[in-house]
Amino acid sequence: MSKLQIRRRTNPPPDEPALTAYDKEHAVTYARLLDAEADNADWREVARIVLHIDPTTEPERARLAFDSHLARAKWVARHGYRHLLRDGWPSSET
Repeated sequence: MSKLQIRRRTNPPPDEPALTAYDKEHAVTYARLLDAEADNADWREVARIVLHIDPTTEPERARLAFDSHLARAKWVARHGYRHLLRDGWPSSET
Protein backbone atom coordinates (compact mmCIF):
# COMPACT_ATOMS: atom_id res chain seq x y z
CA MET A 1 0.00 0.00 0.00
CA SER A 2 1.39 3.38 -0.96
CA LYS A 3 1.79 6.29 1.46
CA LEU A 4 -0.84 8.17 -0.56
CA GLN A 5 -3.37 5.37 -0.09
CA ILE A 6 -2.69 5.28 3.65
CA ARG A 7 -2.99 9.08 3.92
CA ARG A 8 -6.27 9.03 2.01
CA ARG A 9 -7.64 6.31 4.26
CA THR A 10 -6.97 8.41 7.33
CA ASN A 11 -8.57 11.57 5.92
CA PRO A 12 -12.20 12.03 6.87
CA PRO A 13 -14.55 10.22 4.50
CA PRO A 14 -17.12 12.21 2.56
CA ASP A 15 -20.36 13.24 4.20
CA GLU A 16 -22.45 13.43 1.06
CA PRO A 17 -25.79 11.81 0.26
CA ALA A 18 -24.26 10.10 -2.79
CA LEU A 19 -21.41 7.72 -3.49
CA THR A 20 -18.10 9.34 -4.31
CA ALA A 21 -14.82 8.28 -5.88
CA TYR A 22 -13.45 8.17 -2.31
CA ASP A 23 -16.09 5.58 -1.44
CA LYS A 24 -15.11 3.50 -4.44
CA GLU A 25 -11.45 3.62 -3.40
CA HIS A 26 -12.36 2.62 0.16
CA ALA A 27 -14.99 -0.07 -0.48
CA VAL A 28 -12.72 -2.82 0.89
CA THR A 29 -11.90 -0.71 3.95
CA TYR A 30 -15.62 -0.19 4.57
CA ALA A 31 -16.28 -3.93 4.28
CA ARG A 32 -13.45 -4.71 6.70
CA LEU A 33 -14.82 -2.17 9.20
CA LEU A 34 -18.32 -3.65 9.01
CA ASP A 35 -16.92 -7.17 9.45
CA ALA A 36 -14.88 -6.04 12.45
CA GLU A 37 -17.92 -4.45 14.03
CA ALA A 38 -19.96 -7.63 13.48
CA ASP A 39 -17.17 -9.56 15.22
CA ASN A 40 -17.13 -7.07 18.13
CA ALA A 41 -13.48 -6.30 17.45
CA ASP A 42 -11.82 -3.65 19.59
CA TRP A 43 -11.74 -0.33 17.74
CA ARG A 44 -8.05 0.11 18.58
CA GLU A 45 -7.13 -3.15 16.87
CA VAL A 46 -9.22 -2.19 13.85
CA ALA A 47 -7.64 1.26 13.64
CA ARG A 48 -4.18 -0.31 13.72
CA ILE A 49 -4.85 -3.09 11.20
CA VAL A 50 -7.41 -1.59 8.82
CA LEU A 51 -6.68 2.13 8.97
CA HIS A 52 -2.95 1.86 9.67
CA ILE A 53 -3.09 4.30 12.58
CA ASP A 54 -1.46 3.45 15.89
CA PRO A 55 -4.01 4.26 18.60
CA THR A 56 -1.29 4.26 21.23
CA THR A 57 0.65 7.11 19.65
CA GLU A 58 -2.30 8.89 17.98
CA PRO A 59 -5.41 8.04 20.01
CA GLU A 60 -7.56 10.99 18.94
CA ARG A 61 -6.74 10.64 15.25
CA ALA A 62 -7.26 6.87 15.40
CA ARG A 63 -10.65 7.19 17.10
CA LEU A 64 -11.83 9.94 14.76
CA ALA A 65 -10.77 7.97 11.67
CA PHE A 66 -12.38 4.80 13.00
CA ASP A 67 -15.67 6.46 13.90
CA SER A 68 -15.97 8.50 10.71
CA HIS A 69 -15.07 5.63 8.38
CA LEU A 70 -17.38 3.21 10.19
CA ALA A 71 -20.23 5.71 9.97
CA ARG A 72 -19.62 6.09 6.23
CA ALA A 73 -19.40 2.33 5.82
CA LYS A 74 -22.80 1.97 7.47
CA TRP A 75 -24.27 4.67 5.22
CA VAL A 76 -22.90 2.92 2.13
CA ALA A 77 -24.31 -0.41 3.31
CA ARG A 78 -27.74 1.04 4.14
CA HIS A 79 -28.21 3.65 1.44
CA GLY A 80 -25.25 3.96 -0.89
CA TYR A 81 -25.82 0.59 -2.51
CA ARG A 82 -28.98 2.02 -4.09
CA HIS A 83 -26.87 4.65 -5.82
CA LEU A 84 -24.45 1.95 -6.90
CA LEU A 85 -27.19 -0.19 -8.40
CA ARG A 86 -28.80 2.77 -10.15
CA ASP A 87 -25.72 4.67 -11.34
CA GLY A 88 -22.65 2.46 -10.84
CA TRP A 89 -19.49 3.73 -9.18
CA PRO A 90 -18.60 7.37 -9.74
CA SER A 91 -15.52 8.10 -11.80
CA SER A 92 -12.24 8.06 -9.91
CA GLU A 93 -10.71 11.40 -9.04
CA THR A 94 -7.29 12.16 -10.40
